Amino acid sequence: MKPLQTSSGHLLADRRADYAQMLFASGSHAAAAELLLGALELAPDWSFGWFRLGEFHEAAGDLVQAVEAWRMALKLDPADRVGASLKLQLAGAEPADSVLSSGFVEALFDQYAGTFDRSLVEKLGYRAPELLLDAIRAEAPGRFDLVIDLGCGTGLMGERLRPFAGRLEGYDISAEMLRKAGSKKIYDRLVKADLLTMRYGGDPAGLVVAADVFIYLGALETVFALAAAMLAPGGLFAFSVERHTGEGDFALRPTRRHAHAEPYIRRRLEEAGFAVLSLDGRVIRQDHGEPVEGLVAVARRS
Repeated sequence: MKPLQTSSGHLLADRRADYAQMLFASGSHAAAAELLLGALELAPDWSFGWFRLGEFHEAAGDLVQAVEAWRMALKLDPADRVGASLKLQLAGAEPADSVLSSGFVEALFDQYAGTFDRSLVEKLGYRAPELLLDAIRAEAPGRFDLVIDLGCGTGLMGERLRPFAGRLEGYDISAEMLRKAGSKKIYDRLVKADLLTMRYGGDPAGLVVAADVFIYLGALETVFALAAAMLAPGGLFAFSVERHTGEGDFALRPTRRHAHAEPYIRRRLEEAGFAVLSLDGRVIRQDHGEPVEGLVAVARRS
């Protein structure tokens, strides 16, 4: 995938954009938007600049101008690596989609691969891997011949799974995340794959795990069917999601992550041929100093 261009490629435009960012950081949101618009006059094809302009307008309270800027960002980058479509959905300017753009998810994790572990564990108190391992061990204290780590990222979950796996495979959409995971030497196989489109043809697994992966997917029937196809009969499927307690099956939050309702999780698992073994509410991390409640699930393929 072509890297996201955070620079405009125009020296003067970049300089103006830097000044605009300084104004924005100081709280002068409208002035920052005006200065960044001047930078975009010099570099009109800079999709990332248009996305930031939308955020500046949003902070200044001008949602109409923000929507126009995000539409321009999306037009210039149909792969939507900056997530402009999510901003449009959150602003009510576009209907809610059931999944996030694969381009956005890939670019996001390519960008954060280098600092991902430290940011999650040290700054956000990320607990999903340990909570998932505890839930798995409560149901199956033995070893598994083959374990598959969906959305493996840098291998935070894989590090915990390795002692209980005869063979450990990881799948992720981000090449940079896979590179970081590979450096840890814990996986027997790593594969770059989009979980919404991939087809599995490997050996049946005893355990499939997805730690905080489905917050980037929304609708879950496709990936639940994938997990079922990967598992041997009687195999376990363990995952975590953010918990949704409002109306509907799932909701896109301002963080640009999805949260899922417990009844929806149960229904989709049963439809995919799983029997729910445990589905418990847990605090999976912190966000701006506030606990994020999630659901930790373990299900068995019927």
